[in-house]
Order: sequence, then C-alpha cells, then structure tokens
Amino acid sequence: MKKLISTVLVGSLAVTAAGCGGGKNEGEAPSADGKQGPTKFTISLNTSGNAYAESSPNINEDKWVKKLEKLANVEMDIRFLPLKEFDQKMAVMFAGNDIPDVVQGSSVNSKAMSGSVEAGLFMPLDDLLKEYAPNLMKQVPKQAWDEVSYQGKIYAVPAWLSNPSRRALFIRTDLLEKTGLPAPKTVEDMLNVMRAMKKLGVENPYQIREKFKYADTIFGSYDVIGSQFELQDGQVVPKFFDVENMTKALQAYKTMFDEGLIPKDFATVTSTDYGKNIEAGKVGMWSANAEGMANYRTKVKKVVPEAKIDIIPSPKGPEGYGGHLLYGSLSTALYINNNVKKETAIGIVKFLDWMLTDEAEKFFSIGVEGENYTVENGQIKYKFPQTKEEVDEEGFRSNLWWTHDITINKLRASLSQDGKDLAKAFDTVLAKEGLGTIEFTPTLNAFAKYPDLMPTTDTAPKLIIDHMVKMIYGKEPISDWPKVIEEYKTKGGNEVIKEATERYNKKEGVIVRNNVK
Repeated sequence: MKKLISTVLVGSLAVTAAGCGGGKNEGEAPSADGKQGPTKFTISLNTSGNAYAESSPNINEDKWVKKLEKLANVEMDIRFLPLKEFDQKMAVMFAGNDIPDVVQGSSVNSKAMSGSVEAGLFMPLDDLLKEYAPNLMKQVPKQAWDEVSYQGKIYAVPAWLSNPSRRALFIRTDLLEKTGLPAPKTVEDMLNVMRAMKKLGVENPYQIREKFKYADTIFGSYDVIGSQFELQDGQVVPKFFDVENMTKALQAYKTMFDEGLIPKDFATVTSTDYGKNIEAGKVGMWSANAEGMANYRTKVKKVVPEAKIDIIPSPKGPEGYGGHLLYGSLSTALYINNNVKKETAIGIVKFLDWMLTDEAEKFFSIGVEGENYTVENGQIKYKFPQTKEEVDEEGFRSNLWWTHDITINKLRASLSQDGKDLAKAFDTVLAKEGLGTIEFTPTLNAFAKYPDLMPTTDTAPKLIIDHMVKMIYGKEPISDWPKVIEEYKTKGGNEVIKEATERYNKKEGVIVRNNVK
C-alpha cells in the first residue's frame, strides 16, 4: 500500500491575515529630483500574536517599517489585525468588498480566502512574475506555487518551506552517554534506551502530553498518526484504519505506561507542564519543533549545567517510516487586489522579489549595522536579543519578511553554535523523515456535522483519542481496535470517508505528497 502525505498547514509557522480599507493606487510617481518615487500601497497583515506589533500605537510610524520603506523604496499603509480577530475581520473584509491593495492570506482553497480568488477579487500574477520577479521564479518551489494557483494561474506570492519536516525527536545526549547505549534506530531500541534512563533515575524517559500532541513519535514510526488520511483499497480513510500497525503502536505506548517510561497522568499533562518537566531536567526524550533547540539547551542547562541536548532521527517502524507529521510547503501568501493599477502592481511584485536579495536577508535577519550588529575582520557580530521585549522586536522585524524560505534563517543560524547545529539537523535528520496525509482545503463538510470525528492538524478526533487513552490505561483491550473503527463508521465516519473519497477522485481542493523514507 502506498502511503500518501499532504501539505499540512502550520502551527507554529502557518499564518493568515486580513484587513479592511481602501487602496492607495497612486503607482510610482516621479519625485522632485526626477527619480522614481516610492511604490505606495495598502496591505493587511496578521500580528501573529507578536506583542511588539500588537502594542504599537501606530505601526506605520514604527522604526522598522520606516527603515524597510526607505531601503526598498516603498510607502506602505499597514493594517495590522490582532490574531484573535482574524476570522471575523477576514469575513467582514470580503463581505464588504473593502479590500486593501495587498492581502496576506493562505492557500487559494483555504477557508480563510473564502472563495475570493474564484470571485475575481485578486489578479493573476503570472505575467508580472515572469517579467519582474526573477528571484521568485527561480527560488519558490512548485508545491508552493501550486497552493496559490487557481485554474492554472498564480494568484499570490508565497512564503514557503523547502523542508516541511519541522518536528523532531530530542534527546538528552548526556543521559544517553551514561546508559552506554547508542542512539535508538527502532521502536524497540527506543524502549531500551528509555528503560536504561529509568534506571538512572530519570523521572520521565519520554515526555508525553494530553491528546498525544507533540508526542506522536511512536505513531509516526508505524505511520498511523491520528490526524492523517491515506488511500486504502480505493477509499480515503484515516490512517488509524490500519489495524495491524495501530495495535502495534498502542501496545508500544502501553508498554511505556506500564513500565513508568511516560508520566502516569499523561492523558492530562498540559502544554505548560510538558514544558516545565523538560526545562526542569526531568525528561530524557521528547518531541517538539526543531526550532526550539537553542531554547531547550539554554533553559535545561540552568538546572543541569552538564546537560547536552541534540536532535536524533526518529525510530523507524516495520515499513521503514519514521518522524512526525509534515507541515505544508506554504506558510503565508500575498494576494494583489484586482483593482490595483498595473504600475502599482509592478512595483509591489518588484518589492517582493527584492525580499530574496542578500540585502533584504541581512536586514530582516540581523537588522542594521551599528545598531544590531557590527562587522569585525569580516565577521558579523550580532547582538542576539536577551529580554522578552527584544525577542518580540526581533520577531516583528522578521515577520516583515513576507516572502522567503522560512525553513530556517540560515544567516542567523551561522552566527551561533546552536544555530549551526539546528541547520545541520534540518539537513541531515529532518529532511529524511516525516509523515503526512491527504489534505482537504477547505475541510470536509462532514466534520461540521460530526465534530467528534474532526481531527486537528496534529491530534486525532476526540472519539479516537478517548479509546486510545483507555487502551493504554488498560481499561479496554487493544485487540478491540477493529470495534473502534466500526464505531467511528457508524457515528458519521462513513459519511466522512464517502466525501473524502469523492473529493479525492474529483481532485477538489486536495493536496497530496508522498511520505519521506
């Protein structure tokens, strides 16, 4: 059976945005000295929850906005919307047809875009991109272009992930060394390492949390992540329909529970407690976004100075798969209002193409020379942010980088050992693992009717989680998994499968990729 995977639109990295207001379509007017004037346009963006952006009294007077405008010869009227108001404001914007010149959104078929592309609200960009955006045409991968295309035409400029594998298996290398065992390669190896860590007195050899969120390493090994779909016997079904591999995964988790290798209260461990346990040095292995490496190293070393933390390959299962769910190739995308004048649209496309230059990379990554960094003997000395306020400010500047490969900031990574280690992990570990699904955008209608069957991006449906927890606690036999599947079918699952299969066959809002092996 061929496993299939899709672009999963993120979390920690996938943001969409909206706004309202009229456009400034003045175009590029000549200035008094005869030079080309700045391209003027309005743009709606999401704050992404960034405190620096949300606390600004006037974002258009912000120093970083001003510096960007001067550097790129643009004049922007930014309408930042708080993350919590996004859904409401996006709907209002489209309903009122009061749309800025540029709108930050997601894929063409996403719920957030509300059929706006199909309705003709945004302009196709193919001709403009071919003539004025050589960097974009060269660097943006086909998968990202596909997600912002409709009927064969490109409608947005994306920020993308060249490596959609983001989650990783972390390990306390210092503890592994004390066990005398090599890094685990299989599920059984992983169990043995956890057992050895337990003998060393490690409280939680593997940290797990409620709903198996960021704790699905073993489900990944057996390719039965509960939020994902695959093709089985001509039907699109949840991956947990694979009874053989699902029961093996559940048995592995039950073994971990029975032997005290995971917290006894794993089913109610919150994200806060999950993080506290890791940072307190109580954990041997855990799953998390790879980008958290430096943060984990810093915090754990405050408690355990000799701690060493690394990313290692996830254990492989019987079919040779391993890792965690894959994110999508697309993060965000910028759409240009169809009413924008041609000269203004050209200027906007040129501006976005400039974002892929070395000059832009340096500005968004490390700021301004003399203020954020210095150059000594040809080497960049960057003032890494120390306080929360500084971190938020740096995050805001980075968020203004609207189109580029967001897999990892290579320039910043090259300036620290943690960054170099992370870049290496992406290239040598994460690029070789990851599972996905057949994704539907917009989501299946059946889920609105049967909410208990609707998975999130990274957790199984409630009905399934309830049974998984009971089986691991020993309250239900794992051998009853076929009965769980039948219950799923009778409680609306048959409708989910029917709709999913029909849309897959018709290729209606379907994104599919193959598992990484």
